[in-house]
Amino acid sequence: MTAPPTGRGPLHLAAAIDRTGAYEAGPYAELALLAEAGALDFVTLGDTFARPGPDALAVLARLAPATGRIGLVPTVTTTHTEPFHVQAAVATLDWVSHGRAGWQPDVSTTEAEARLFGRRPAAPRAALWREAGEVADVAGKLWDSWEDDAEIRDVATGRFIDRDKLHYVDFEGGTFSVKGPSIVPRPPQGHPVTVVDATAPGALETAARHADVALVRAASPATAGAARAELRSLAAASGRDPDGLRVLATLVVDLGGGEHAAEPGHGGGPLPTADGPLYRGGPVDLADLIADWHATGAVDGFHLTPAQPVRDLERLVNGTVALLQHRGLFRTFYPGSTLREHLGLARPANQYARVGAAS
Repeated sequence: MTAPPTGRGPLHLAAAIDRTGAYEAGPYAELALLAEAGALDFVTLGDTFARPGPDALAVLARLAPATGRIGLVPTVTTTHTEPFHVQAAVATLDWVSHGRAGWQPDVSTTEAEARLFGRRPAAPRAALWREAGEVADVAGKLWDSWEDDAEIRDVATGRFIDRDKLHYVDFEGGTFSVKGPSIVPRPPQGHPVTVVDATAPGALETAARHADVALVRAASPATAGAARAELRSLAAASGRDPDGLRVLATLVVDLGGGEHAAEPGHGGGPLPTADGPLYRGGPVDLADLIADWHATGAVDGFHLTPAQPVRDLERLVNGTVALLQHRGLFRTFYPGSTLREHLGLARPANQYARVGAAS
């Protein structure tokens, strides 16, 4: 086993908790608590306008009081929705989870979904991802529209808020405009964590400019490493510090083989499929794959989707993660309380407060 190179960042692990046919919060809570027992950074829950079942953001808001440390990242479709309401809902999730919220922007491209709203026809993916980037941009501005100490709650004078510490955003995008300020105080994390699937068609630039965590679908460490390098380069070109971006490889994992060796073709890495790279084998071989890819610097970690949610997440946490912990490659407890702390990301300074201080 190759040791991680000196200066390599810590390994990050996340898991999807999607469940077909689950319409109550209980089944999702079962998976989130299992992932939390393994000290995973966060869980994701997918969503589309076409998917039956409860809203992902609402489900994870329900899970917030049932969990204590794990990050909660719902998919939020930015097409046909109001950016002002999107940011307020994500900020609220950060408040109810005490700083463990993220969100995964996605786009809606079908005419059938557009007809559900009746506001505009379907648009090309590239245009929708540009719009998603603008939503992420204005969300950050709205989260900053309250300074951290804007609430004064002075009972004697009846003053709840210092109006000088509220700021109007006045954002004009290609398809929407927002005035602000937000109706929700600045979230505990400053900005909830933005997660973007960077290999979704048209999403690369949006991920490089706005993501705190970028997901890449790669069937080899070379492919993953090239994607990571490109994302970091594009982030730097857009004026960001690339060290503020975490790049995770996404894998579908089928651990139904128990402790048996990986199937032919999987031992050297996952196989590409229509649903993305698939690993099929045992927890031990998966631990080796994760450790090796991370040690080479190809990725900062992995986002894993269990092929069978309960079975494979149990084997992932009790087998793969436990082995990585035993080898000293993954943490055994959460040293902090927020998702940004799990990921080693700084809490963003308030852009309006900086301007005020400079003045």
